[in-house]
Amino acid sequence: MRIATWNINSVRLRLPTVLAFLQEQAPDVLCLQETKTEDKTFPAEALKDAGYVHQAIRGMKSYNGVAVISRVPFTDEGQRDWCGKTDCRHLAVKLDGGLEVHNFYVPAGGDEPDPAVNDKFAHKLDFLAEMQNWFGAERKSSDPMVLVGDLNIAPLEHDVWSHKQLLKVVSHTPIEVEELDKLQTGLGWVDAVRHFVPETEKLYSWWSYRSKNWELADKGRRLDHVWVTEPLKSRLKSAAVVKSMRGVEKPSDHAPVIVDLD
Repeated sequence: MRIATWNINSVRLRLPTVLAFLQEQAPDVLCLQETKTEDKTFPAEALKDAGYVHQAIRGMKSYNGVAVISRVPFTDEGQRDWCGKTDCRHLAVKLDGGLEVHNFYVPAGGDEPDPAVNDKFAHKLDFLAEMQNWFGAERKSSDPMVLVGDLNIAPLEHDVWSHKQLLKVVSHTPIEVEELDKLQTGLGWVDAVRHFVPETEKLYSWWSYRSKNWELADKGRRLDHVWVTEPLKSRLKSAAVVKSMRGVEKPSDHAPVIVDLD
């Protein structure tokens, strides 16, 4: 089974890119973030025509939004409204066979990494804390689960182009990394991509639109993640960031991440 995650930055605007990716990489399940559309305008029929007839969507106008589209059947397990906000940042599905997939779009956190002066950063930290508490109370490490999404944190030294220069930049600050680590270790989640790519190797999934020569400069960050619980670790076959999709016409600033499970 191939599971992919992608912050698409408007699924309607980038529908041709999504369809090309589906044809090229043939994921069984694709989890999207930042779909930026209400459910009624989600391009459901075009994606069904591409073979992804099983769909769960949670969208809102212009902002946020998550979706799971699949070639294999699943049960929609619904979404939680984290931090008391109905802002469409999560949904869960259960595939036939019992594998549970959680698709998240964690708040970006604004520009100032100080919760005392930046409400967006405070929201991000609260969101991560609530995720920790919920998974700790509602799920077990023995449950076969996959957690994917734009978690908006690049936790490791080589998940960013310059560890030293980004230590005070939102997405790589020590407080964010600490909170993400608490979430990961809480259920013993396995970082499925770093399972195959050594932590000493640079690895990114996001490159800013501000850099016209983004590929040459390669000042990226790994914000998009796929985690699996311990029962699935032995079933991991391969993982990759599909960097080529960042270079297409009118791209998302994120590249898709794919993981293959036996």
